[in-house]
Amino acid sequence: MFGALNRKFVRDLWNIKGQVLAIILVMACGISMYVLSFGVMDSLALSRNIYYDHYRFADVFAQLKRAPEAVKKQISDIPGVSAVETRVIFGVTVQVAGMEEPATGKLLSLPDGRTPLLNNLYLRSGRLLLPDEDDAILCSEAFANAHGFTLGDRVDMVVNGHKRSLKIVGVVLSPEYVYSLGPGQLFPDDKRFGVFWMNRRALEAAVDMDGAFNDVSLRVERGANVEDIKQALDVILERYGGLISYGREDQLSNWFVSNELEQLKIMGYFVPMVFLSVAAFLVNVVMTRQVATQREQIGMLKAVGYSNLEIALHYLKMVLLIVFFGALVGIGVGIWFGTGVTQMYTRFFHFPILRFAFSPDVMIFATALSAAAAVTGTLWAIRQAAVLPPAEAMRPASPVQFRETILKRLGLERLFSHLSRIVLRQLERRPVRTLMSTFGIGLSIAILIYAFFAEDSINYLMEVHFDMAQREDVSLGFVEPRSITALEEIRLMPGVLKVEPMRDVAVFLKSGHYSKRTAITGLRPDPDLHRILGQNLKAVPIPDRGIALSSKLAEMLGVGAGDMLTVEVLEGRRPVLEIPVTAIVEEFIGLNAFMDMDQLNRALQEGTVITGAALLVDPLWNGPLYQQIKDIPSIAGMTILRKARDIFRETMGENILIMATINILFAGLIAFGIIYNTARIALSERGRELASLRVLGLTKGEVAYILFGEMAAIVLMAIPAGLVMGYLLVQAMAVLMDTELYRIPAVIDRDTYGLAVVVVIVSSLLSFYLVWRQVESIDLVSAQKGVE
Repeated sequence: MFGALNRKFVRDLWNIKGQVLAIILVMACGISMYVLSFGVMDSLALSRNIYYDHYRFADVFAQLKRAPEAVKKQISDIPGVSAVETRVIFGVTVQVAGMEEPATGKLLSLPDGRTPLLNNLYLRSGRLLLPDEDDAILCSEAFANAHGFTLGDRVDMVVNGHKRSLKIVGVVLSPEYVYSLGPGQLFPDDKRFGVFWMNRRALEAAVDMDGAFNDVSLRVERGANVEDIKQALDVILERYGGLISYGREDQLSNWFVSNELEQLKIMGYFVPMVFLSVAAFLVNVVMTRQVATQREQIGMLKAVGYSNLEIALHYLKMVLLIVFFGALVGIGVGIWFGTGVTQMYTRFFHFPILRFAFSPDVMIFATALSAAAAVTGTLWAIRQAAVLPPAEAMRPASPVQFRETILKRLGLERLFSHLSRIVLRQLERRPVRTLMSTFGIGLSIAILIYAFFAEDSINYLMEVHFDMAQREDVSLGFVEPRSITALEEIRLMPGVLKVEPMRDVAVFLKSGHYSKRTAITGLRPDPDLHRILGQNLKAVPIPDRGIALSSKLAEMLGVGAGDMLTVEVLEGRRPVLEIPVTAIVEEFIGLNAFMDMDQLNRALQEGTVITGAALLVDPLWNGPLYQQIKDIPSIAGMTILRKARDIFRETMGENILIMATINILFAGLIAFGIIYNTARIALSERGRELASLRVLGLTKGEVAYILFGEMAAIVLMAIPAGLVMGYLLVQAMAVLMDTELYRIPAVIDRDTYGLAVVVVIVSSLLSFYLVWRQVESIDLVSAQKGVE
């Protein structure tokens, strides 16, 4: 039952067990990265979709100044609208005992005595609001956890200029704030920004909005035209100071979640493909050389009656067994890492339930992809085994054609010892094999560079954004635009050394068929704190005319310097402007546009008003400064750049660096696997030759020099090739990670190149040691015998 080919199959596997194990580990790396990336992506997407559906997340959103509740009927009559929920939203300053810096928040109204039609809340603990409660609130879970608030605690906040002490009766989650951002924030700061919910009538009375609303959400019917609904909504709300409405895809929290899913999708396709390509390369090398070394055995098997199909299946079984164990290890490791990464996401994305999804489809596809890559990589070797005629196979392979080496023709051969000439002759007379081995080891260096570069790029991004562009210590944002004279009040605050004004205006930019909702930041002509950087990352003055766009925003709008841009202002009189693009600037985070502040105010036909300020402060006066800011109701948001930097590192930086750490671990395994396989195959091919040299009188050291000298030469040739491939791999990844949220700069420190080379050299030395143990155990008599 256990036939001759099966016994040979087991014996062959045992003889190359080290190589097979190395290939299994490399393949497992690729499969685990695929399972990790798509498993986490599926987990996030599934949690998001279920959450949005069960808690009726709205499809269309709009903000406005103030409209009477009677307008709700007009909105409900828009064709295609299935549900309307109007609300009051108001920004507040939160005063947390024991916290030096001020916190900000949003108060959102809830319908008195009924469940909201849209954007319903998930109650994590406590209870919902009772009708007519005017001093009770629901608190977002992230803010409550950040400060250790429990049910019954009171939160002091400044609401519409009046200090209120409100009791927390429930801790909740909202589909609108899965990713919770405060004014001016790019990353969540749960300690300094919170979301709260209050009964509608109580909040209306607190902010003078009786019988009115300033926020509306819509649910649309299946198949309805969302763009038509948005246009109709804008027409209704225009007279009430309405901003242009936007769909779910542009809702801030959902946009960040969707962007993260897109990043995971890119990582899920790109990184595993690199790893699986390496695994396919290794399988091809091993199987090709396995067939070459078993040439005479194949001839004997065919001579005694085994068919081409049986011979092909014999070697195919070996490949599929490698895939099976690679998939087994890869899926297990992928689930383990995926569970940890999913747990990490719970710190940033606030879902009721977020667990790693064990998706059978992902695992099956990962295994099938690995099998396809491995089989494709070995088809040529299997075909060679199947079609080799018995008579030809039983003869030794024809020797490599003799010719003088290049060194001989150049007259340089005398400069090398006879052992070195053997090494160089072997390399030159097998150029394809040398090239493939060099490529494989070079690829391992490239993967290591790719794995290490994440930290380099994050550090560079932070240096550019926080040290070169945004050099202020504190950034303030006002509830409403204020006169430029407000700067004098800010200058008198304790510890303020320098102040620069800013004006942010919500706009809709259009160029042909391209459009983007963003904001224009107005700055003084030559700012020193909040600066813009040119393509060479040098500070450039604000253009005295026209608009400056970040390179990513310009790319999305399809414009360059000199082109005209249509600017639809979304506030005030809502003018539509035609403004030339006069400069393209470099920004790694967000989509930004800049104008001279005076020019911007003139275009809006407004006086010299500002919406915020950049401050340089004396750190010794932080406490008094923060305390005074807490008591100013006109300040809607405050960003402390030092804290923002820390948060950036904890969110985006930590996310990327954790994935980079996993990549580094896998890349190290791949580097070792490639080098060990190359060295082990070299030994299997030259075992008889090395034994013959020992019989002729060469010492073990001289034999080792011949074997490992060839490998060392290949490693040395692979290093520059790998450095170039690593640079190209990083450039490709930077292009793929070029998104609206952030751009990963393709920056590689010299230390990264050096570290990748050191890892490969250490892997080479370890591989040489393991192979040398095989050399020492060679039986000189048995090695010179023919195959039985």
